[in-house]
Amino acid sequence: MERIRVGRHGGGRPRTRPDHLGGDKAYSSRRNRRYLRRRQIKHTIPEPRNQRANRRRRGSKGGRPTGFDKTIYKRRNEVERTIWALKNSRAVATRYDKRAYVFHGTVTLAAIRLWLRP
Repeated sequence: MERIRVGRHGGGRPRTRPDHLGGDKAYSSRRNRRYLRRRQIKHTIPEPRNQRANRRRRGSKGGRPTGFDKTIYKRRNEVERTIWALKNSRAVATRYDKRAYVFHGTVTLAAIRLWLRP
């Protein structure tokens, strides 16, 4: 997360904090959630069944239930399907390119082909 840099249109220092983060159940640890709260990053990460059961078992010491927005989480599926569609291009899936700017062009070309597909 510390390496994220998003340039600004009007110039200035690049952003280092995303507006929102979506993840799957593997990233639902207390440590990850604490880190995101400390950096004031909104997140949508589902809580696994065993963590939910442990929290309920502990009662009031287990803490509050995590906030979860199903509509935002459903958008995550769209992103994953798009990435898999891009990986149908062998050059994107295996990354033959050595230089980052060449790979960026390869991904851009694959995205254009995906967008223009009839």
